[in-house]
Amino acid sequence: MLNEAAQRSAGGSEVLRKLPRVPLTTTLRLITSPSDERINMHARVDRVFRRHGVASCQDLLFFRVVHLFGPDAARFVLLDKDRIFSARKPWTTIMGRIFPNGLLLMDGDQHKLHRKIMHTAFTRPALRSYAERMNPMIGEGIAQWNPDRETFHAFPAIKELTLGMAARIFVGADLGDETKRMNSAFEDLVAASMSQIRLPIPGLEFQRGLQARKFMVDFFSGMIERKRNGEAPDIFARLCRTVTDEGERFADQQVVDHMSFLMMAAHDTTTSTLSSMIYELARHPEWQERIREECVGLADDSPGFDDLERFQLTGRFMKETLRRYPPLPAIPRIAEEDTEFAGYRIPKGAMCVISPIHTHHMAEWWDDPKRFDPDRFSPERAEDERHSHSWIPFGGGPHMCIGLRFAETQIKLFVHHMVRRFRWSVAEGYEMPVQQAPISKPMDGLPIHLERID
Repeated sequence: MLNEAAQRSAGGSEVLRKLPRVPLTTTLRLITSPSDERINMHARVDRVFRRHGVASCQDLLFFRVVHLFGPDAARFVLLDKDRIFSARKPWTTIMGRIFPNGLLLMDGDQHKLHRKIMHTAFTRPALRSYAERMNPMIGEGIAQWNPDRETFHAFPAIKELTLGMAARIFVGADLGDETKRMNSAFEDLVAASMSQIRLPIPGLEFQRGLQARKFMVDFFSGMIERKRNGEAPDIFARLCRTVTDEGERFADQQVVDHMSFLMMAAHDTTTSTLSSMIYELARHPEWQERIREECVGLADDSPGFDDLERFQLTGRFMKETLRRYPPLPAIPRIAEEDTEFAGYRIPKGAMCVISPIHTHHMAEWWDDPKRFDPDRFSPERAEDERHSHSWIPFGGGPHMCIGLRFAETQIKLFVHHMVRRFRWSVAEGYEMPVQQAPISKPMDGLPIHLERID
């Protein structure tokens, strides 16, 4: 039985109330201590929620931020039934010079058209072919991991492997010696998207992001003609060749921009989730054994895409990991006209932010939310079904992550191969230090003890 707070729905009132204001001191801490906010975003937004409730506003430099909390707010903003909110405007402000013209930075008919063209790369037949190619890549990749080291840092190893997989499946290329340079470029791009000083000053992270952007443009531009004229099955080639029934297709620069963003999203967010899963599987060896038994019992060493629905325990564990560690902790939109939520007036031009990391930890919707409990996603409990937007690691509405099935495929296959080859643990008392923004990741490389299964 849900408590009273969880049962309340957002509703209007005859006289709209003014939004409660977040104190200036809190705003100043956000501006002057960006590194702290990146590390523990959940603690900050939870303080705002507990003090001000489901809606509040914050004047941040030259614009107003409106914090909206809870699954009702997520449904209101993400579904956007009245087309009030723009995804393009806030994301362009945040990363427009780093990832221009990515799908996330589009609205309306433009977004609908580009998503339609890109969908051809994520159909079920395409996903089947990707899964078939992923199996040997994952097997060969983790076979090179050295369990003889006293401490194995899982995060950089996973990141290198997922980038190599993204390059071969998305681009049809083996990066080889370029892997480290590409990884460095993506790290610079993501860091620059959160930079407080957005000037091309040598040595600062924003300038490094601009240089990384140029590297990515040159990398993809040099292959477009060959991809467009060939028959390769990789995602890059599909985007180059796809033509809609109406004759629409991507221009060269659009292909480059989409590939830069897709490559970042595909390997960074997957690396984030896999690292968190590896950590929690180390902390919960009983779950590691349950999943190992499932993987050994349900498939051989190379399960196909259609086998993945049978991996129920792995799926629950993945969902609980995404609840506790959503790769994207906050989702911004700009209100393009005056509107209201829960009886509060939201002014035109305000940046409205919903927080998956907060929604995923609300005791109103989740039983004992601080406890890691994959069985909350079992059919008997189904806590995620209490509200359509209480579990939103992939966003929702028109901007729901287009690659979510690709990510799920990669994650399940990776876990399948890893539990069949290794057991692993963390040091007693170890707690993974997490940087929650811009993308959740361990700050120490995630040291684990790795043991090969004979």
